[in-house]
Amino acid sequence: MNSSKPGLLRLNSRLEWFSKYVSPAALAASGVLILTIVALFIPPYIGMADNGDYYRIIYSNGLFFNAPDYDSQYLGFFNREYGIFQYYNEHTSEVFSSQSLFIHLAIWLNKLLISPQIFDIRIQAAIYTLLYTIAIYLFVESITWQTPKKYGYPIALLAIFIFGDSGYTAYFNSFFGESNVLIMMILLFSSGLLLYRNRYNDYVMLALFTISGLMLTTSKQQNAPVGIIIAIMGVTLVLIRKQKLFRTLTICSLIGLLFAGIGTYLLIPKEFVNINKYHAMTRGILMESADPEVALRYFDIDRQYAILNKSIYYEPYTPVDVDSAILEKNFYSKYGFGSILTYYITNPDQAGKLLNLAAKSAFTIRPPAMGNYEKAVGKPFGTQTNFFSGYSLLKAYLTPSTFGFIVIWIILIIGCYLPSFISAIRTRNKRLALRLPLIVMMMLMGLSGILVSIIGAGDADLAKHVFLFTAAFDIVTFLFIADAIRRRLWQKER
Repeated sequence: MNSSKPGLLRLNSRLEWFSKYVSPAALAASGVLILTIVALFIPPYIGMADNGDYYRIIYSNGLFFNAPDYDSQYLGFFNREYGIFQYYNEHTSEVFSSQSLFIHLAIWLNKLLISPQIFDIRIQAAIYTLLYTIAIYLFVESITWQTPKKYGYPIALLAIFIFGDSGYTAYFNSFFGESNVLIMMILLFSSGLLLYRNRYNDYVMLALFTISGLMLTTSKQQNAPVGIIIAIMGVTLVLIRKQKLFRTLTICSLIGLLFAGIGTYLLIPKEFVNINKYHAMTRGILMESADPEVALRYFDIDRQYAILNKSIYYEPYTPVDVDSAILEKNFYSKYGFGSILTYYITNPDQAGKLLNLAAKSAFTIRPPAMGNYEKAVGKPFGTQTNFFSGYSLLKAYLTPSTFGFIVIWIILIIGCYLPSFISAIRTRNKRLALRLPLIVMMMLMGLSGILVSIIGAGDADLAKHVFLFTAAFDIVTFLFIADAIRRRLWQKER
């Protein structure tokens, strides 16, 4: 018995040192960092195969496909290296996106550290990994600050399990905008929670809230409603301090976010508008209609266009040229976002089918179509990694894939946080009333991802289009579980 005491003393001493110098936030950030490094930077490298969308973002930013057999790798294999334009780039910008800032930074670092001719996508992944680590640290810190370590460390381990999943981090080794979306969503929510808990400097957190909101809104065209949602729900930030300077800066920030959302929508290229409108009709309204000809009559479109039912814009052979003036005059010009929304409101059964279809993809972190390995690794076409994928696999397997479950989830979360919100209002503590509006903001952003996808493009590429909800669900659910662990669901902060 006595011989075991020195060992126990040493263990207790190490645990005391660990709890003193390693906070739950630091543990979570370190765990996610290590897992991401193993996944993305140690062979075999994990990434995301191109589904055909890369050209939209890379050409205008100075990169090109340099693999001779690149076309044969679509969907199946992750490609790590790309060429860098040396003299003249004739390609204009296909899309306006904040993602371009990270690509340009990665190219500059690549030229400085590796090669001026060949771009290694791991440089971009390193930038995203650093930002992601910071985001995870701030997120866990916003929840566990001044929380007993016996609650804080389990929360940190849960953060590692969810956000260290390779279903999320594999995006960093790709040119998909989901990397930007995920990181900026966490930074946006974290800065709001840090303002709620009065942690760090309010002005610094307001700046982080604004910048991450702007980057998130402008990361993808479908995120245009995000800026408007943040601007509306962020009004509560104006009330947390009485100083005129803070309130003025907050109002200016919210106005900027509002105009960023409007500007993102107005800057959507005409080509992409037609692609989305085509799919909204052929892969949405017509596909789920019992009688496609009757559905076309609602929009005053000739019933002969029912032949386009279930077709895809990119098909090599279609009954009519999708870019023709005839289709522009007699098809595209007959409907828009508003008329499609009205149609679904007046046809709830059809809308319900699409919402359930979207819900099936809303809980899948990794799109099933894209492989994760380089061709040189020798794995079969389209092989996906199982490295640290426990959460993404459990989520896809256990979560009820219906829109009804999403509604129940929303009611449950709001119902649990409502008492603390009412208490904060009654005591006139405006700062402590922030939490519920921030949660509702995240929910509305996630729902906008679903609604914009099905109204704007039907079921086309839903697994990626509803990523906004996928991330919002995990972020809010993590907060919910963490607050339950630290017993702060119904109660406001001390």
